[in-house]
Amino acid sequence: MKIKKEVTIYDLAKELNYSPSTISRALNNHKSISKKTIKLIKGAAEEMGYRPNNLAAGLRNNKSNTIGVLISRINRPFMASLISGIEETARKAGHNVLISQSNDKYENEISNCNTLYDSRITGLIVSLSMETVEMDHFQKFVDKGIPIVFVDRVPDNFNSYKVVIDNYTAGYSATKHLIEQGCKRIAHFAGAQHRNVYRERKKGYLDALREHGLPIEDNLIVHFKTLSFEEGNKATKKLLKMSNPPDGIFSANDTAAVSAIMCAKKMGVNVPEQLAVIGFNDDPIASIVQPSLSTVSHPASKMGAISAKRILDHSINTYDTGVSEVTVLGTEIIARDSSLKKAKVLESE
Repeated sequence: MKIKKEVTIYDLAKELNYSPSTISRALNNHKSISKKTIKLIKGAAEEMGYRPNNLAAGLRNNKSNTIGVLISRINRPFMASLISGIEETARKAGHNVLISQSNDKYENEISNCNTLYDSRITGLIVSLSMETVEMDHFQKFVDKGIPIVFVDRVPDNFNSYKVVIDNYTAGYSATKHLIEQGCKRIAHFAGAQHRNVYRERKKGYLDALREHGLPIEDNLIVHFKTLSFEEGNKATKKLLKMSNPPDGIFSANDTAAVSAIMCAKKMGVNVPEQLAVIGFNDDPIASIVQPSLSTVSHPASKMGAISAKRILDHSINTYDTGVSEVTVLGTEIIARDSSLKKAKVLESE
């Protein structure tokens, strides 16, 4: 089967007996071209199968109407909601979104950054990979005046817009919730501590224990690489085999928390009577697992929308490369069956 070649502006000009410049202006609704001519040229373009070359236009103008998005893993519910908020906001403003994932690998993040940079994006929205420590690969965007918004997983020492939640308060509140349910020995599933989100959640956990007079036990704090289901299962088995096992777990994400519930049930440990569990993110699985998982809400879609708006504002206004502005959103505890220990005690009496 013979593949048809792309129809160009020159093909349209030859067919309609107009100059290429007139064709181009008409396709871009230029005011110097009459409405009648614009309608004629656009109609012919559609019939002939003409497609505008946005990449070439971006090369000519040294910019595009495309926002680059660099995240860790697309298949995470939080990331899916984040992207939805970005895309909806961008689309309303006539912008496209180009999405890339690092799979939590630093080298992938660098490679993807280079690809997005070469695509002449309008701006970049980033949630850092779990491995990322150095930030040199983002400097080229700043040097070119391309705005960057870091969201959720953000760097400590890089001036840019940042959109985050109050992870410290969220971690404190989650731990306090377990304490209020009667837990005395609370374990914590902690993420990589060079990432702001997990460091702040752990800090909130520790302060909640201190302020309520509970001991901090290092053997109850498990540091994970990626907070995966497998890591959660392994950690829960080890904790529940202790001579004095924990009676509560605060997990820095829902994935590891769900694995804790499933592992406990397999080991004959009742949730929440013997082990209360709370996660983080309010992923869809939190309301499906039995018992349903208590968690911390994470306004991912709103974070995405705010991030996109920051980029769009800079497509109109001058970008200040020295900007360092942080937008902090709140969270709330969503109490479900997995942590409601008091309710179970009352039922049994």
